Amino acid sequence: MQNRIIKIAMNGVTGRMGRIQHLHRSLLAIRNQGGIPLRNGETLRPELVLVGRSETRLRALAAETGLTHWTTHLDEALSDPDVQIYFDAQVTSERAAAVKAAIAAGKHIYCEKPIASDLRTALELADLAGKAGVKNGVVQDKLFLPGLRKLRALVENGFFGRILSVRGEFGYWVFEGDWQEAQRPSWNYRAEDGGGVIVDMFCHWRYVLDNLFGPVRSVCALGATHIPQRVDENGKTYAATADDAAYAIFELEGGIVAQMNSSWCVRVYRDDLLTLQVDGTHGSAIAGLHSCKVQHRVNTPKPVWNPDLPSTHSFFADWLDVPDNNKFDNGFKVQWEQFLRHVAEDLPFKFTLREGAKGVQLAEAGLESWRQRRWIELAQI
Repeated sequence: MQNRIIKIAMNGVTGRMGRIQHLHRSLLAIRNQGGIPLRNGETLRPELVLVGRSETRLRALAAETGLTHWTTHLDEALSDPDVQIYFDAQVTSERAAAVKAAIAAGKHIYCEKPIASDLRTALELADLAGKAGVKNGVVQDKLFLPGLRKLRALVENGFFGRILSVRGEFGYWVFEGDWQEAQRPSWNYRAEDGGGVIVDMFCHWRYVLDNLFGPVRSVCALGATHIPQRVDENGKTYAATADDAAYAIFELEGGIVAQMNSSWCVRVYRDDLLTLQVDGTHGSAIAGLHSCKVQHRVNTPKPVWNPDLPSTHSFFADWLDVPDNNKFDNGFKVQWEQFLRHVAEDLPFKFTLREGAKGVQLAEAGLESWRQRRWIELAQI
């Protein structure tokens, strides 16, 4: 079987997410499995060029992965005629300029979210890619997680009847960085560097809600900076200028109400770091990243409110696991495979930069709702 090489410039993969999920667990995993079989009998094999600002970190990553091609000059990677795809996992504030340069160089675009710091720039990127005729996509990884794929199957098979509401809890305690090292980089907590939980997570909630339950039509959000001072990677105390928690209500098409709590200041007492409870007239489900539990109306208990006596009923026991009837691969890898087939075989790919712009729109609306303390309607994109 003949190999077909597709060369990808990967910018920003010296960071934790880019290195682990996109490099090791996606593209290197695809290489290690022998590539992607195409419909014409060829095997598509990715060849990678590492791009970044730190020569020291690039050298270390090259040694770690066995990759030999790397550069600290983006222009060098983009001028390579063999590079077909540009991937961006930089900090948000650096992304738009690099993506514009890659579009101008005629490269197909795949990037992390948010695709830009503001909606105007996000739409500009989508328009530029469309005019240039380059294929483009944005990472929407949570849709490919086992728990949410099970949830999608329940929706598609009519399990819920009429869906009434969605309640989501996301987050965990991110240490302040003084007595315990923080799990997230310090720029996440500085608004001037593109940080903030609303900017980060509302992009996720947009594609999750849109694709599983219905388009988001309006939002009412309250943000908070619960911990105003943190300690960075160098042990220096800094002011946290971005929101570290957000409490939001989203109104979806069809009257579905979604409530999402997003916080880096919460201690976890639930099955996973993300849980979604969906309630419908015929049944309910609770999905995490990997598991999904259901309760049908015929299995729903009939509790009676009595605050004078302790409850002896185990409500957790009334839920049943949705079985792992399918094999679930890494979500980032699955979406990478879809995008690579989109480029190589022109197969459909719905998660374009314009879809990514919708996430930026919701983040902007959430921040505006917080500032004005009112509901914000979303214009159609």
